Amino acid sequence: MSMKAKMIIDKDFTVGKVDDRLYGSFIEHLGRAVYGGIYEPGHPEADEQGFRGDVLELVKALQVPIVRYPGGNFVSGYNWEDGIGPVEQRKKRLDLAWRTIEPNLIGLNEFMDWCRKANTEAMMAVNLGTRGPDEARDIMEYSNIKGGTYWSDLRISHGYREPHNIKTWCLGNEMDGPWQTGSKTAHEYGRVACETAKVMKWVDPSIELVACGSSSLTMATFPDWEATVLEHTYDHVDYISLHQYYGNRDKNSANFLAQSMGMDRFINTVISTADYVQAKKRGKKKINLSFDEWNVWYHSNEADSRIEPWSIAPPQLEDIYNHEDALLVGCMLISMLKRADRVKMACLAQLVNVIAPIMTANGGAAWKQTIYYPYLHASVFGRGTVLVPLVTSPKYDTKDYTDVPYLESVAVHNEEKSEVTVFAVNRHLEESLLLELDLRSFGAIQLIEHIVMAHDDLKASNTLEVPDRVKPHHGGSAKVTSNGSIEAQLGKASWNVIRVKLV
Repeated sequence: MSMKAKMIIDKDFTVGKVDDRLYGSFIEHLGRAVYGGIYEPGHPEADEQGFRGDVLELVKALQVPIVRYPGGNFVSGYNWEDGIGPVEQRKKRLDLAWRTIEPNLIGLNEFMDWCRKANTEAMMAVNLGTRGPDEARDIMEYSNIKGGTYWSDLRISHGYREPHNIKTWCLGNEMDGPWQTGSKTAHEYGRVACETAKVMKWVDPSIELVACGSSSLTMATFPDWEATVLEHTYDHVDYISLHQYYGNRDKNSANFLAQSMGMDRFINTVISTADYVQAKKRGKKKINLSFDEWNVWYHSNEADSRIEPWSIAPPQLEDIYNHEDALLVGCMLISMLKRADRVKMACLAQLVNVIAPIMTANGGAAWKQTIYYPYLHASVFGRGTVLVPLVTSPKYDTKDYTDVPYLESVAVHNEEKSEVTVFAVNRHLEESLLLELDLRSFGAIQLIEHIVMAHDDLKASNTLEVPDRVKPHHGGSAKVTSNGSIEAQLGKASWNVIRVKLV
């Protein structure tokens, strides 16, 4: 007999509206993310600019609303001017962040062209490692001023008459990390971020700015860093960033799947810290969260340690994801949705080849990794208003976590489409879970579909040779019962999407 769980959902109990930018992603000048990823001239699927059409189609299917660029660690030593103007005149530079050579074949303008083709917006980062307010005001002028000034006219001379109107900007990247070019103390970063934010908003008051939070929740300075940085920048920024990656290095899958509980605590701590600064400053503005790096990352660590330095676009951070990775990615998406009132932007890091849902072979095919699917489902079906569920579930304890619910779930109400979508992970590695969904407040309902992704082998992955080993099916067991509830059997170690029509 399977275990039982119950989820009661009321339409009047809401967390908040999902900002579409919660389903963003990230392209850094790192490994094969750009060269061999989104851009590969000479590829059979490449367009006139060298952008891979097969990759574009996979990205467009994900409905990615915003993409962070150009880094990442890369941005802390990057001169954005190296990536504009005639390509044949651009300089090759050493990238100290990843110990490679950057050829600068792709820069700001080309990336904006790619964004338009991918139906997405840009979240641009400025270099606050080796540079500061001066560089930031210049790139703002180049990007967002219509014309009549040096930098805007230079953009026009480069073939871009209309401004790019980039509205979301990151003030540096992971500036507390000793691995970062030009890393800083919280006070040092807070001051330069404040002054940079001021000049950027003087150029274009309509932009939104993201201040760097701690590089991860394990940093010794967390959350003091957030408090100090926001005390400097509160009046000028709109978001504070969060970064977090997880891995199953000790081969403990039950503990691995519980790690999203750490993400829950991380999010709540940053919210509390931001609200403390607001209270201290007697402010009216809520600082929201941009979880602009998140994923599973650990498979490629050993391979990356053997990469020969100073090559162009070597295969770096190319994690091959398995089924359990997809389950945790699903749990992490649920964690962010549960705080959709404050987590307004997020970027799955990254999008192509580098710890990514999409993989490519140079000169060959592109395919979907296991983590592609929960990301796809959440982005396509997880738009609307997040509801507060009342959940009862059996629980378990692990090495690092206690009272871990086997059922990890959230519900999103799309009023425009008159639909409710429930995302649910059964964390149990051996047993199925019988779920009762009580939607009594919605009245009459019809089941649209029950999507399931499951596999008997937690370590099963998709590869160039076998790209569909792990993929979802639409034959889940969910049904409407006689009392108007939904009943569904959630298989062991499974990702589930239950879609309901309100009639």
